[in-house]
Amino acid sequence: MAKEGEKKTCGQVLDEWKEFFWNPRTHQFLGRTAGSWGLILFFYLIFYIFLAGMFVLTMYVMLLTLDEYKPTYQDRLATPGMMIRPKGKSLEIIYNLDKTETWDAYVQTLDSFLTPYNNSVQVMTNDACSPDQYFIQEDSGEVLNNPKRACQFNRTMLLNCSGIEDRYYGYRDAKPCILIKLNRVIGLLPGRDGISPYVSCGAKKEDVDNIGELEYYPPNGTFNLMYFPYYGKKAQVNYSQPLVAVKFLNISLNTDVNVECRINSNTISPQSDRDKFAGRVSFKLRINK
Repeated sequence: MAKEGEKKTCGQVLDEWKEFFWNPRTHQFLGRTAGSWGLILFFYLIFYIFLAGMFVLTMYVMLLTLDEYKPTYQDRLATPGMMIRPKGKSLEIIYNLDKTETWDAYVQTLDSFLTPYNNSVQVMTNDACSPDQYFIQEDSGEVLNNPKRACQFNRTMLLNCSGIEDRYYGYRDAKPCILIKLNRVIGLLPGRDGISPYVSCGAKKEDVDNIGELEYYPPNGTFNLMYFPYYGKKAQVNYSQPLVAVKFLNISLNTDVNVECRINSNTISPQSDRDKFAGRVSFKLRINK
């Protein structure tokens, strides 16, 4: 046990702390002189400038390896995903025939979505391509063939689901149209031997008797090969994704109908080990009256 005379008073401890922060005899601040502080700050300044320079150099070298128009590496699924329009909340399309406001939002969504597909817009921006064959636009060595052209997808190809003949897309008559599109995948070639991929829809097992008859537009629900391959948003600025419309002609009313649509192709599989929803989309359709 320390002797009482060896204990430091509070005043002595306070004086030691004051001297540590600033020693008037040695002119030291926090235990270092101005010269010492100057040297250590100069060292860290040079050190962090060096680190920043290394980071900038590394980023510059990495950017030199990137293609402005095509990703260097693609880890997306070989089977593209699918999406519907209108998609509603949580892929549920529910409305009441007698209440216009319940389905008017779906009509407005389809009007907005199909505006870029108007024939007048497509004629001005895209080419009339030869169907049933890929629209391949190769580069000439290091000379890039950019911007690349795109094929027309005219709104009128959707016939009864184009919103032209029936501006309500069948929603007023309990014969709604659902538009289906594939997610864009750069370089995807979804068919061979001139056979285009096509969409097929059906009800889940418990709802088979409630789905009724379906119609597809374009005929057979095909995504024509001329819309592939896709070269990327920057290389193919005016690209219009092909669409397939599904019209439900006599679906059961006041009933939940769970629908699944899938892509069918002789080069891609609707199944995937990484994602069981690749190449397909499921949604619920209910029409009340």
